[in-house]
Amino acid sequence: MSFVDVYPLSEEEKLQQFIDRINNGEKIEADDWMPDEYRMVLIKLISMHGISEIMGALPEKEWVPKAPSLRKKLGIMAKVQDEMGHGQLLLRVVEDLLEPLGKNREHIMADLFSGDLKFHNVFHMEAPTWADAGMIAWLVDGAAIMTQTNMLQASYGPYARALQRICAEEVFHAQHGESIIMALAEGTEQQRQMLQDSLDRWWDSLLMFFGPATAQTTGSSKQDLTIKYKIRTKTNEQLRQDFFTKYVPRVLALGLKLPDETMHFDESKGEWIYRQPDWNEFKKIISNNGPKSQSRLKLRITAYENNRWVREALGQKDIS
Repeated sequence: MSFVDVYPLSEEEKLQQFIDRINNGEKIEADDWMPDEYRMVLIKLISMHGISEIMGALPEKEWVPKAPSLRKKLGIMAKVQDEMGHGQLLLRVVEDLLEPLGKNREHIMADLFSGDLKFHNVFHMEAPTWADAGMIAWLVDGAAIMTQTNMLQASYGPYARALQRICAEEVFHAQHGESIIMALAEGTEQQRQMLQDSLDRWWDSLLMFFGPATAQTTGSSKQDLTIKYKIRTKTNEQLRQDFFTKYVPRVLALGLKLPDETMHFDESKGEWIYRQPDWNEFKKIISNNGPKSQSRLKLRITAYENNRWVREALGQKDIS
């Protein structure tokens, strides 16, 4: 019998021991003790990430039958398959966190369909041209890579390990998108205009991707908690600034115009100055009131119901 068995730790002592572990760089595993707040932050974050990977494949899926060549068709098909795989991998990570709460993947899907579980704002948007397929893979996935690499050393081990594979594959996705963008930028005037129109259409959504730059003094926002528990290290605004530093020069090098005439780098402040997007519009979009929110949710619900027999055949418990 151990000392801990005879003198069990209080909740305060367990919390301090937990904080000491993550401060020392140790990884927390699924069967380790963790505070409820930490568990709920992980469930919300990884569920949103996993569902966003799945919902994010839908705008590109629309372009599989319309890709301009067989080579491009094969490329975008492979990307869609990867994104779906990322979603399944992440939902499996969440299931381990949900199990002690008596919940499973069915509850995740129920939350998605009810609107309680959000997915990234960018995947509520339209992709009407081939340039949009390139923009998603180049800039949207580029933004995702910045967010995800910031969590490669996350304190929760299963998430950090899943991100290693996901980030490696996302690099190929960004290269796939860049090849589409380069071809259009070097193409006809009509193709270059298509590319500029796509950038104009996606710009605000890209800014919103990282979330609002909320203050970190309250300890109440999701970004505060993820930093507190060493799930990530940078704030929303720091990630957005990193995105500008990497991609603004690349966008300009293609001869494209930024859809923000106020944007410039302030040497004295060491940061990019830019026009804020409409954050009320952001709230509206992620509340499933975006241009394609309902049609994509309907597609996901239909697929889920049509494949119910598979889950039943495998003996999975259904909550409906």
